[in-house]
Amino acid sequence: MGPVPDGERRELLVPLLEFAGRSRLERGFGHLRRDGTVDSARGLELWVNARMTYVFALASLLGVEHASDQARHGVDALTGLFEDRVHGGWWSTVDDAGRPGSATKSCYDHAFVVLAGATATVADVPGAAALLERALRVHEERFWEEPLGRCMDQRAGDWSTTEDYRGANSNMHTVEAYLVAADASGDAVWRDRALRIAEHLVHRVAQEHDWRVVEHFDGDWRPLPEHSRDRPADPFRPYGATPGHGLEWARLLLHLRAAHSLAGEASPDWLLEAAVGLVERAAADCDEGRTGFPYTTDWDGTPVVDQRFHWVHCEAVLAARALASATGEQRYADLADRWWTFTREHFVEADGSWLHELDAGLAPSGVTWPGKPDAYHAFNALLLPSLPLAPSAAVALRSAD
Repeated sequence: MGPVPDGERRELLVPLLEFAGRSRLERGFGHLRRDGTVDSARGLELWVNARMTYVFALASLLGVEHASDQARHGVDALTGLFEDRVHGGWWSTVDDAGRPGSATKSCYDHAFVVLAGATATVADVPGAAALLERALRVHEERFWEEPLGRCMDQRAGDWSTTEDYRGANSNMHTVEAYLVAADASGDAVWRDRALRIAEHLVHRVAQEHDWRVVEHFDGDWRPLPEHSRDRPADPFRPYGATPGHGLEWARLLLHLRAAHSLAGEASPDWLLEAAVGLVERAAADCDEGRTGFPYTTDWDGTPVVDQRFHWVHCEAVLAARALASATGEQRYADLADRWWTFTREHFVEADGSWLHELDAGLAPSGVTWPGKPDAYHAFNALLLPSLPLAPSAAVALRSAD
């Protein structure tokens, strides 16, 4: 196995992947319940399949048994079951016969297709290079808004209409995907576009809101701070500020900064300044994470949805670890250790799988995230601390062979 940390994280990696492997179906990956059985009522979801493809592609570069086959299975699902051969792009949900379960296509889902395709390309998964080429073309033609330098969010399945909404979440994952695509394709345009997205949503808008990330905008990119107040625990468009996204953005800014440096390019000073601001804001709003991080807060930092999600804590660990690497400051290393201890104690089950949600009393819950649908955040939390901030994980692992 490649450069995975010794000790606890290494011991957790293989059982996590074994549990995740239970999601494999004849034509893709299903949504797992807490007990590791597939919830067939949900159909097949694009974001789950793309994330699982990403995870298994990276695992194949680590030499994990059966991971190469799982990654190929994921690429086959993305290039077969989910792909719309008539209009282009990928359906958000399908049944096992490939019939779409929704009439729309989303930037969020397509960003994960780019991420999966780019990672699998570096891992030499058959069919991945062609998948990446199509995914980048669709993302550029159907979601990228030039000259704004950001992405629209959701469109009709035939691309005929566009929702009057823009979202930070889909753009954040586009930044992640574009960084890996730049490494996989060798084309710096994707890194440049990632910077443009981050510059607006973080350097401008989040800074104006005291480093709380504004999630929702109308079609003209005017902030919608009251959006989703009637459904505050929505899994993708919740009300208020999301500390986990502030932490995730911080990590991505540091990856972006390191990628520019590795390419011999100057990076703006604000990338580090913003990463510090985002992490410090999340820590201040959440008692430095001593009792965990709530899902959402109001605009003054008061918790709104007090459930604790595993993905938020994974991103807390990774953001603090990245800041410790970027700055050399012990404070961030100490925070990373504290947040990892909390995460390990409360989210990892005896079989190595991870709970996705806890209630405010830290008991298992499923209000927003029933079951254990994917291994993406947990896998990143176990792997990324052992790797440099740049290049992207797949390239770093391949280079270490």
